[in-house]
Amino acid sequence: MEPTSKIKHVAIIMDGNGRWAQGRCRPRVWGHVRGSSVVSEIVEEADDLGLEALTLYAFSTENWSRPQLEVTTLFGLLKKFLLKERQRILKNKICFKVIGDISSLPLATKNLIEKLELETKDFKGLKLSFAFGYGGRSEIVDAVNQIISKGDVEHITEDDLRMNLYRTDVNDVDLLIRTGGDQRVSNFLLWQIAYAELFFTRTKWPEFTKEEFRGIIYQVAGRERRFGNIDSVESFEVSKVLAQENLMKINQPLQAH
Repeated sequence: MEPTSKIKHVAIIMDGNGRWAQGRCRPRVWGHVRGSSVVSEIVEEADDLGLEALTLYAFSTENWSRPQLEVTTLFGLLKKFLLKERQRILKNKICFKVIGDISSLPLATKNLIEKLELETKDFKGLKLSFAFGYGGRSEIVDAVNQIISKGDVEHITEDDLRMNLYRTDVNDVDLLIRTGGDQRVSNFLLWQIAYAELFFTRTKWPEFTKEEFRGIIYQVAGRERRFGNIDSVESFEVSKVLAQENLMKINQPLQAH
């Protein structure tokens, strides 16, 4: 069985760039430059594996506290990636989107993002998301405010929230990978990782390879995913349906009395 039959959406916290550079007596920004080349390799590998979606954590809402040079370097690397990878994204029919608050990005970069999103919005290949200026709590708050702005809200359901997240055409995360050795989710896709498998590697992002990426997916694909059930089930949605069916069976004899 192919691993992507179980692992369809992978999210990655690309951590360890600065520490990797400092360990080599180089400035932190050098690590980000080196790490940017890894992004292209992992995107290509995800596409080759037939994954449905790949979401990469490039810049969080908390990263604004970092030195100005590091922030502007990350801005420049995003622009460079858009220019360098545009033709490959179009050729491979990758559906590209940036999620998060990009209002502080330079106008030229925002225009590149808007153009590429428009050109690829109907593509059926890999759904590639860059989380930039992103925070999981902010996404949930924004979703709630979106619902409220539509008016006539008595109560909010899970489906309401899901349909107002930053990217509604992508399913929940199956596998969250964090490089760099830390073991936390850092405000990333808090709603979408509710039942994700977690994998923490000590490899820092500039040294992360497509071989390790593929190996992690194969390893995690072998895990039994139960989503709260006793036996393995296909997805969280299937688990919710089974739970509702069992609840109805339990309630029927109680209501009869």
